[in-house]
Amino acid sequence: MKVKDVWFNGGIALDAAERGGGPFIWRFTVFERVLHTVVAVAFFVLAFTGLPLRFSCVAWAPTLIAMWGGAPAAGLIHRWAAGVVLACMAIFTLYLAVRFAKAPDKRRFISGPDSIFLQRSDFREFWQMLKWSVGRASKPRFGRYSYRQRFSYFVAFLGMMVIGLSGLLLWFPEWFGRFLPGYVFNVATVIHSYNVMLLAALIVTYHFVDVHLRPNKAPLDGVMFTGRATFAYMQEEHPLLAEAIGDPAAGPVSARAVRDRVAPPPPTWMRRVHVALGMVALALGALLVGLSLWDALC
Repeated sequence: MKVKDVWFNGGIALDAAERGGGPFIWRFTVFERVLHTVVAVAFFVLAFTGLPLRFSCVAWAPTLIAMWGGAPAAGLIHRWAAGVVLACMAIFTLYLAVRFAKAPDKRRFISGPDSIFLQRSDFREFWQMLKWSVGRASKPRFGRYSYRQRFSYFVAFLGMMVIGLSGLLLWFPEWFGRFLPGYVFNVATVIHSYNVMLLAALIVTYHFVDVHLRPNKAPLDGVMFTGRATFAYMQEEHPLLAEAIGDPAAGPVSARAVRDRVAPPPPTWMRRVHVALGMVALALGALLVGLSLWDALC
């Protein structure tokens, strides 16, 4: 493997999910990875079309608007990207509903260790992590999802619902105006703009830092893009899940992305593409934070 492709000069993989020993383990399905990628792209399109429209008084706004082809074009692209996100939310909600309907133990699907929904144990793990950070407790051991991942999912989904509903009011004011008073649209404008900034700040500063920029993960963690991680990675990040998987050497390699099955290493082209895209996403995130702080001058 060439250094310039996926490695630091010291021989450490750029992708944290490829570090350590043991075979690779499937963590995410193709559906989950594709949906995440589409939402991530749409998020950046929404951010970089919406910010200059909302804060047109900032010095950089006219340049960014011109790059999109003018304000009407930027608005149209923004609405199309919003439609993509709303469609992805609907698809994912349907996906969860189908899985829930097929689950043999529906209570476990909602509140079990493999659930993506917030659990009471997440609050205990959060408190234990705080105590661990000051040397007062052992480090919490996570299963399939940590409290940080569930919190990110909950806040992002809730934020997109609020932003989506307020955006629909602004997208179709004539229709909603038939049965809603005018002040609702003023409230929707405030909610939409400031919730977007809050959600963008959360995703870029919290999600990016937690997933990609922690000392043991920097500069990126590509498990969501390749769908797989080394068993050593699983033991460090999700030890309870690694224990449940058992000895990966005893199982056959699955070419299909089946959760918790042994996976082949990601091909070279996938390594190159996801590392390049990951670096671009981190750069765009940093740019977004800078532009958002600049907005405060408006």
